[in-house]
Amino acid sequence: MSGHSKWATIKHKKGALDAKRGKIFTRLIKEVTIAAKTGGGDPDGNPRLRGAIAAAKAENMPADNIKRAIQRGTGELEGVNYEEITYEGYGPGGVAVIVDVLTDNKNRAVSEVRHAFSKNGGNLGAEGAVSWMFTKKGVIVVDKAAADEDKLTEIVLDAGAEDLSDEGDNWEILCEPKDFEAVTESLKAAKITPEHAEVTMISSTYTKLEGSQATSMMRLLEVLEDLDDTQNVYSNFDMHHAE
Repeated sequence: MSGHSKWATIKHKKGALDAKRGKIFTRLIKEVTIAAKTGGGDPDGNPRLRGAIAAAKAENMPADNIKRAIQRGTGELEGVNYEEITYEGYGPGGVAVIVDVLTDNKNRAVSEVRHAFSKNGGNLGAEGAVSWMFTKKGVIVVDKAAADEDKLTEIVLDAGAEDLSDEGDNWEILCEPKDFEAVTESLKAAKITPEHAEVTMISSTYTKLEGSQATSMMRLLEVLEDLDDTQNVYSNFDMHHAE
């Protein structure tokens, strides 16, 4: 189990790919906006919006920012018209990469993503090329100092979590996306603040790289993360061996 969701934990631990706070806010606001646009502005009837709001609150986003993002999505406030696109490709050594994009310019987005792949030893693939390897899951990381295993297990399993695993300094909790909000709220109610919480894509297998291939792969992920249109980058790169 412990290798199952390395990506989220290591991405968090390394910090190398964690965007600056301002960029995190930008991405969360775009997600709230598109969720409201596609499913309406009422979180009770819109699971995606509910999840986006939960993620924004987990990053301590002010309620006013969330409200304005919803209003831009529903058209109450004027806003940018975003299009949702997912690109799939391969990094060095055949590592699978998925890039979620929210863009107001599709041509710019695809050329930037393609350029990032080709400059860093990868290539863009066709739709469905790698997504079959990934499953959407909620991943919540809790510092071991914040809660003991028995207490944490009881709290999260009661709230619908699937699994709790030992990841060194942290506990890592997995759940179905539909249970993400309930699990994070149960932690909040128990005064446990997660180090990291997100709905992400987890791969069934991970690929180890060494030396220059590992370096190129890190650079590819960093370049993709830094693109303005990028919402999320997922990969099955085993980063334990890329220190």
